[in-house]
Amino acid sequence: MKIIISINTTWNIYNFRKGILEALISKGHEVIALATTDVFTANLEAMGVKCIPIKINPKGINPISDLNLLRNYYKVFKVVKPDAILNYTIKPNIYGTMAAGLLKIPTINNISGLGTVFIKSNILTSISKWLYKRALKFSNHVYFQNKADRQLFLNDNLINISKSSVIPGSGVDIKKFKSKKSKNTGKRFLFVGRLLRDKGIIEYLEVAIMLFKEHPHLEFLIVGEIDSNNKTAISQSDLDFYLKQSPQIKYLGNSNNIVDVLNEIDVMILPSFREGLSKSLLEAAAMSIPVVTTNVPGCKDVVTENYNGFLCAPKDKVSLLNAMTKMIKLKPCKRHQMGLNGRDLVVRKFKEEFVVSEYLNKINQITKNKNT
Repeated sequence: MKIIISINTTWNIYNFRKGILEALISKGHEVIALATTDVFTANLEAMGVKCIPIKINPKGINPISDLNLLRNYYKVFKVVKPDAILNYTIKPNIYGTMAAGLLKIPTINNISGLGTVFIKSNILTSISKWLYKRALKFSNHVYFQNKADRQLFLNDNLINISKSSVIPGSGVDIKKFKSKKSKNTGKRFLFVGRLLRDKGIIEYLEVAIMLFKEHPHLEFLIVGEIDSNNKTAISQSDLDFYLKQSPQIKYLGNSNNIVDVLNEIDVMILPSFREGLSKSLLEAAAMSIPVVTTNVPGCKDVVTENYNGFLCAPKDKVSLLNAMTKMIKLKPCKRHQMGLNGRDLVVRKFKEEFVVSEYLNKINQITKNKNT
């Protein structure tokens, strides 16, 4: 079969959907990536994925630009004639699905997170819901990464309950993400993600400054990019201000080998306001690292309180401070056991094999239905 996968960027496809790509290719399917190209396009092509460029502005709200995107999707789909389309992220989910619907091409959607537009309810939220409702009526199946997001769409009558379900994110490669550490000193904390206010980066930095005063031996590390296209991103000058407050706050930039970084840290911190299902938390848990995160959809799904980490309130520095302090004060053996518990949780619920198997079965189902 000929299968298109469409996401905002080839970076996203390579870093989050590599497992499903490899599984499809191994079964002899022709896989085509339809996305904004970047340096990871070559990585996909080396895997045997054909890449077709399409310009997607994930944050743009220009209706003319969006109509052009819809038109471009239609043109590509009409020429390529795929047997199935897998859409991820907002604009592919909306405009890619509309175009596929017009051509009666079987489509699977993945709502990997609701983003800022759903965190702050406004006119843009209403428009997005309206567009989702009209697009997803063409979908053969819609996957969500947590129960709360699916319930929100059900409550607003945006999806068909029988054609939607929850899937464990993009899963984790438990062979790649595996630690051999035999102890946890609780000295090195890590935030991984885009440096957005919605990710809780400000809360993390301000709590790090508070903790450093009492625990000068601790390190607070940051991995991720400053996403200048996102309205909630902090600026370079904002980051520099916090870095000057303590020599123990260190920005490592982006990392192409997150496994090596995770092997050197003791606790993962993510004070996000909301997630689909946090990939960084899943990878940390798979590496036997205890977690402190917020009690919100997409984060709390990865943490059982006092089992593999602690939960705190979103947008609440005091709550985050208390949770991180509890982690610091734990006995090393307890922290280490928390990490092992997290690994066990991932193996039982979030293995990449679960996600790949679900997708392969669904693709076979929707394409079989089309041909009968």
